[in-house]
Amino acid sequence: MAEAIKMPKMSDTMTEGVLAKWHKEVGDSIKAGDVVAEIETDKATMDFESFQEGTLLYIGVEEGKAVPVDGLIAIIGEKGEDYAAALEGAKPKAKEEEVKEEEVKEEKAPAAEDAKEEVAVKAVDTSNIEANIIRMPALSDTMTEGVINKWNFKVGDKVKADDSLADVETDKATMEVVGYEEGTLLYLACKEGEAVPVNGIIAIVGKEGTDITPLLSESKPEATKEESKPEEKTVGAATPDAIAAPVKEAVKESAPAESSSSDDSRVKASPLAKKIAEDKGINLNDVKGSAEGGRIVKKDVEDYTPSAKQDSAPSASTANADAPASKPTVPAPVIPQYVGEERFTEKPVSQMRKAISRSLGESLFTAPHFYLNITVDMDGAMAARTQINTVAPVKVSFNDIVIKAVAIALKQHPAVNSSFRGDKIRFNEHTNIGVAMAIEDGLLVPVIRFADGKSLSHISAEVKDFAQKAKAKKLQPKDWEGSTFTVSNLGMFGIDDFTSIINTPDGAILSVGAIQQVPVVKNGAVVPGNIMRLSLGCDHRVIDGATGAKFLQTLKALLEAPITLLA
Repeated sequence: MAEAIKMPKMSDTMTEGVLAKWHKEVGDSIKAGDVVAEIETDKATMDFESFQEGTLLYIGVEEGKAVPVDGLIAIIGEKGEDYAAALEGAKPKAKEEEVKEEEVKEEKAPAAEDAKEEVAVKAVDTSNIEANIIRMPALSDTMTEGVINKWNFKVGDKVKADDSLADVETDKATMEVVGYEEGTLLYLACKEGEAVPVNGIIAIVGKEGTDITPLLSESKPEATKEESKPEEKTVGAATPDAIAAPVKEAVKESAPAESSSSDDSRVKASPLAKKIAEDKGINLNDVKGSAEGGRIVKKDVEDYTPSAKQDSAPSASTANADAPASKPTVPAPVIPQYVGEERFTEKPVSQMRKAISRSLGESLFTAPHFYLNITVDMDGAMAARTQINTVAPVKVSFNDIVIKAVAIALKQHPAVNSSFRGDKIRFNEHTNIGVAMAIEDGLLVPVIRFADGKSLSHISAEVKDFAQKAKAKKLQPKDWEGSTFTVSNLGMFGIDDFTSIINTPDGAILSVGAIQQVPVVKNGAVVPGNIMRLSLGCDHRVIDGATGAKFLQTLKALLEAPITLLA
């Protein structure tokens, strides 16, 4: 029976492979273990071995073309066999609809029209059903799905329009979802801890006893409806197990392995065969290969049995027993044995971590980053902070002073307070400073709005309030949206200096290090001093080196003479 051969996943990060070279042609006979093709992955170019025997009936991709993992690359079967069923069974649904009209006419069977009528889904009239579907709302501008953290009601409970049905974990925070419908909770679409895409159904509320089956059928995606129908088995079609098996085996046998000896490295053998031989202590020179050209494959090593001659061969110590006594040999050092256990723990990626991965990845690989570094004398800022905190209603931190200084410097350098918008550059006239805050699950950036016009005490109070909300996951979208510039401070962790990825759509980000006490030269003498290193990350699409340098000079002057911040 013809079997579909699909693109194997040869590395953990592989999403597609390029068919670098075919070693077989249509009509060639193939044995298990034969190298059929060379596949270029995201890591290396590797041999792809066949785990089926038969004739190569069909090649589905030309050399140099890319195929996604699990995409069809070939079909193997009996010589002269009709492989149309296997080809149709391995073809993705989406691509079936894109087949050209001419090809459809050639391959279409008389029953095709009947099949179309069967696939068509009849419209369901739901206008008279006394129930309403509750869907996952978009609770932030970057949210694509939400995790049901906790259900506040169960099926059968009475709910009001203003009741919070569930707590939903988004990519920013855990927020309440209100159903805005009154009635009985008739259906819950998922369990606690499960993710639901935005606009996906999460619950149904309506009159008690209402039949909600039509609503569930109507809300089900088209693809799901088709998949829910019983599959018709066609004679000659490859089964899922038959298709999946060669893929799994190919991944295993393609795994790189070192040979057990220098002699083995000269023997023609698959990587998996070499690994098994090394584990079993088998010399590959003693194994006879059954694949093309005498190549040794997995089955040859597993079936290998040492000959009687090899079993009865005298050991080196026995053979030399009658030899003349030689110089005493120095015993090899005894290496103590240590038995360890490889262990690891895995947990699902949180919605926040998904958002961080997506947004920062886009920023780093889209915006051309460059960095400018400068050292600031913080003696004046330290003295000023001590005096300010004697009269300020809220304790002011060095980070608050940096935020205020940044806001004032941005007013003098609007080019740094800008963002790239595709076909235009936006120069912001307001200064909304994002403050990066580390929490247990990741990173949040609440925004101090109009920071240039606020006092140090005001800024300090807002930062402290945001920090508490961030840890409690109570920040709202309005709290983290709208920044024009971001400050990231790791000085409190003792980090001397570092660089940050720009928080898009901002055009720059400032990385703030710890204040260090070091020897400095003042008035020609070496004296103790306190310095702080700053690193400005810039998007080169909107900020040039000289522009960023001038901004840092202004910022340095403001921090070294903090009285100017109060003017």
